[in-house]
Amino acid sequence: MTDRGVDEGKRATLKRFAALGAATPLVRLSSDDGSEVREAIVGYLAGTPGAHFSKLRDDLKLGTGETQHHLRRLEDDGAIEHRKDGEYKRYFPAGRFSAFEQRALGYLRRETPRRMLVALLRDPEASGREIAAAVGVSRSAVSKYAGELDAAELLSRADGYSVERPETLLTLVVRYADSFGPEAVELAGEADGLVRYDP
Repeated sequence: MTDRGVDEGKRATLKRFAALGAATPLVRLSSDDGSEVREAIVGYLAGTPGAHFSKLRDDLKLGTGETQHHLRRLEDDGAIEHRKDGEYKRYFPAGRFSAFEQRALGYLRRETPRRMLVALLRDPEASGREIAAAVGVSRSAVSKYAGELDAAELLSRADGYSVERPETLLTLVVRYADSFGPEAVELAGEADGLVRYDP
């Protein structure tokens, strides 16, 4: 009975994401036994770019070997690509994101760096102390992650903290807010007030 529930849940999840994958432009997958799974992966990555292997596998309720097989097929077919991010492999629809955007999406998928970037997008003048308070971490944690974000060229520490290419980061947060979490959804709702227009 439990196995049947798991199989039905997996099938419903795959169908939901496969519909998104089938509707994704420029992606043509061969129709064979695994095409529904591959369409589901493509659909999932269209809404959750930068997801790492384990998250993708767990969210789609796939087995490890099954996930590896279909990801490899999709990469071989040129439908998706991956980027190494420390210990993670992060997956993206092929040819859709620049190297900067891929790095940004990788860090936006990590809770503390994402919350720091969101805090700075809200208040570009925020100090380390204010960021720590907004994120709920220590000043030393802010300093540690700021160093990583600086090395990834997403943040500058030249004069306080400032987000590099804030318009690009804000666009990514707004576009994929639902896949990031509540603070991103909240920021997306405020985005109109954050965009600075040239006179």
